[in-house]
Amino acid sequence: MGLPGVIINKIQNEGPISFYTFMDLCLYHPDYGYYTTAGDKIGCEGDYITASSLTSSFGATIGRQIEEMWNILGKNDFTIVEYGAGQGLLCYDMLEYLKQNRPLYDQLRYCIIEKRYNLRAECLSDKVCLYNTIEEIPGDIDCIFSNELIDNFPVHQVVMDDELMEVYIDYHQQFTELLKPAAPALQAYFHDLHVTLPKGYRAEVNLDAIKWIHQVASRLKKGFIITIDYGDLSEELYKPHRSCGTLLCYYKHQISDDYFCNIGLQDITAHVNFSALGHWGELGGLCTNGITPMGCFLQALGFKELLRAASERSNKGVLQLAQEESHISYTLIFEMGTKYKVLIQSKNIVDAQLMGLRFNRPVT
Repeated sequence: MGLPGVIINKIQNEGPISFYTFMDLCLYHPDYGYYTTAGDKIGCEGDYITASSLTSSFGATIGRQIEEMWNILGKNDFTIVEYGAGQGLLCYDMLEYLKQNRPLYDQLRYCIIEKRYNLRAECLSDKVCLYNTIEEIPGDIDCIFSNELIDNFPVHQVVMDDELMEVYIDYHQQFTELLKPAAPALQAYFHDLHVTLPKGYRAEVNLDAIKWIHQVASRLKKGFIITIDYGDLSEELYKPHRSCGTLLCYYKHQISDDYFCNIGLQDITAHVNFSALGHWGELGGLCTNGITPMGCFLQALGFKELLRAASERSNKGVLQLAQEESHISYTLIFEMGTKYKVLIQSKNIVDAQLMGLRFNRPVT
């Protein structure tokens, strides 16, 4: 039957489904979902690349920021929680960097929340523990970290007509869309962010991101939250040139907006609204330290220095190393570095000046 058949049967038995339900099935159906089935998702043989798949220096740079946070918190026992670790590339690279600081590493506990459990064996050191939810983790948490997590939360799609309408998926010989009046929670989302959509404008609403930020804020007593993802603030996300929304699909390094194609075989993502994370985070007791483009974050923490040091440990030729360094630097600092943002929030920490946010801007 496959996933298209599962979705068709659901529509025929229950009626049209929200786009949120459609996206959730495409990505997370237990038998046929994109993220729940085997196969390479990342790298040349997969569908897309990530910063951690390009170079270990990305993880080392984040490790340098975490090292500063450990100093701010008093150089005591330190617990990191990473959401959505995937294969564990970032975990491995961060731990390799933090090993150089033995007082920190000896006091370190690294907790991973990952539904897929496809971690590489070498990531599962005695420092790493696996959990299903953050509530299962005992003791205090000092830093909650995620990289490219929230863009894969299922979203509601809406269209502004005479009133706000939600997109539903129906099936009559082919998949089609239809509109229904949006629920109060979707209307409240834009009201609370002081956003007015013009008629004909299509956008996404990530209510799961609000639930997530409330969840992590309530679990954190004192410490930091680092969120790295692609997206922007409301002032940028709802400009006229984005009137068709930000939803994108990735299949074999090809990008499209056709989510009725390759159902269950392609990634579906939507830009993260960092204004929403800031707003609802503050309602949950968090302080917004700042947001900065990922390229600025990396440069502020000495990414090029770490990349050069890693290159010097390689046995490759000078010309090859120079070419690789140039490619990685351009990709992470200029290409991905402008599209991706780094948001850092904290709780019960007074006036923390973080090196990675030297080029920050306020969240509005």
